[in-house]
Amino acid sequence: MNDSVPPLAPQRLGPSRLPAVGTTIFSVMSALAARHGAVNLGQGFPDFDCDPRLQQLLTQAMAAGHNQYAPMPGVPALRHALAAKHAQASGHRYDADAEITVTAGATQAIMATVLALVAPGDEVVVLEPVYDSYIPSITLAGGVAVGVPLDAARDFAPDWDRVRAAITPRTRLVMLNFPHNPTGRCLAAADIAALERIVADTGVLLLSDEVYEHIVFDGQPHRSLAGSPLLAQHAVVISSAGKTFHTTGWKIGYALAPARLTAEIRKVHQFMTFAVNTPAQHAIAAYLADPLPYETLPAFYQAKRDLFCAGLADTPFRLRPCPGTYFVLADYSALSAASDEAFAQQLVVEAGVAAIPVGVFYERSPRPADQRIVRFCFAKRDATLHAAVERLRAFAARAR
Repeated sequence: MNDSVPPLAPQRLGPSRLPAVGTTIFSVMSALAARHGAVNLGQGFPDFDCDPRLQQLLTQAMAAGHNQYAPMPGVPALRHALAAKHAQASGHRYDADAEITVTAGATQAIMATVLALVAPGDEVVVLEPVYDSYIPSITLAGGVAVGVPLDAARDFAPDWDRVRAAITPRTRLVMLNFPHNPTGRCLAAADIAALERIVADTGVLLLSDEVYEHIVFDGQPHRSLAGSPLLAQHAVVISSAGKTFHTTGWKIGYALAPARLTAEIRKVHQFMTFAVNTPAQHAIAAYLADPLPYETLPAFYQAKRDLFCAGLADTPFRLRPCPGTYFVLADYSALSAASDEAFAQQLVVEAGVAAIPVGVFYERSPRPADQRIVRFCFAKRDATLHAAVERLRAFAARAR
């Protein structure tokens, strides 16, 4: 009797769909921060809790039996609340039934949009530095990412002539993110006018990632692409309840788009997650009845920005303008000639503060050789910010 086991055939694992993707810098820096007991200003989310009333609404939604699958496009009450909110903010009313889709966070909305609209070989223009999920989404769709750099010497203002020059007959989509992560740049009225000229000339589609729409400072308004009738007909506008209401773990985002684009996005969405956290949708729908929480968000975060920036004002860290988002960039060239990745690691080990090197946000454009900038997140408790400032000041004094 032959008891030998025949050899197994090799697994038919093909090449990686994302060969350039490894562990993200955010995970790397957070692990390093934990290992060294550092204050983590690299994590792009709050270290404080959401409004207790919102938590109560979530508990009430579960107690009311909202615990099964939600409708694929999202709970109707939430879609109608979002339609009303955005009509008031931008003047454009999206149809709650045909033009609003609730997603598992903004990142899923981005992925579903790219997979729905980009075909193999299509080009997609991205502005760099760029949020890390954009290019992998394009790659998985078979598209080709085309980078247009934002120049630090111009405070990262978009050069719309360069954007227009990057658009070819193969360009399907331009991906935008304003207020911009990581630079904090916001759109001005002139930027909207320039985009309108580009769209009128080319017919290109737009993805507008506006998750920081309510985190804008110094009395400046957020200018949504939805506020332009022309751009609204060409754009998928994406936002996030997680960023607005300090509930990033609930993963509630949404996509606003004309019905013809929404229909394609939903085709993908239904096979990615189908439904999204039901009780959380009901809670946010009820919470949106009161605009005060998001209307007061600019002042809330501006106080944190000012606290952090004032603490470093007389140090060699040169802080860049921060008109929006809860990130601020710091030029450290007066402290070190090291690369931004090396300096970020040095900060964790020697200063006890974690930051993110801005160079990792460049994938298609060359990293500026003379740019020495790291990103700090100030969506933290005041005590956390005070501790970080104290450590950074001590580090800067030693490094002089």
